[in-house]
Amino acid sequence: VQLVESGGGLVQPGGSLRLTCAASGSISSIYSMGWYRQVPGKQRELVAGITNGGITRYLDSVKGRFTISRDNAKNTVYLQMNSLKPEDTAVYYCNSPRGSIATLAWGQGTQVTVSS
Repeated sequence: VQLVESGGGLVQPGGSLRLTCAASGSISSIYSMGWYRQVPGKQRELVAGITNGGITRYLDSVKGRFTISRDNAKNTVYLQMNSLKPEDTAVYYCNSPRGSIATLAWGQGTQVTVSS
């Protein structure tokens, strides 16, 4: 399965973006999908995850602002980001987390920049 992320861009603080992760193959059998982000000089961190049963989890700093969803029929995972803050600036990637390990090949990511 190859992953292609899109939907990033430049947005002002308080704005919104919706990221899309399109998979080249079926994700219906993949238990957990997630969104990660990385800033230069720091490790990639898991921002949000969702299971096949719709159970979600979020990094504390994004709870209440970000919403992850998946559409297995379209092989797509989404991340709705509201009330964006400058500290959300990063390259965002999707993958399939299993514990602390991302199990799929990384895509190119999509840049999100929050700035006035």
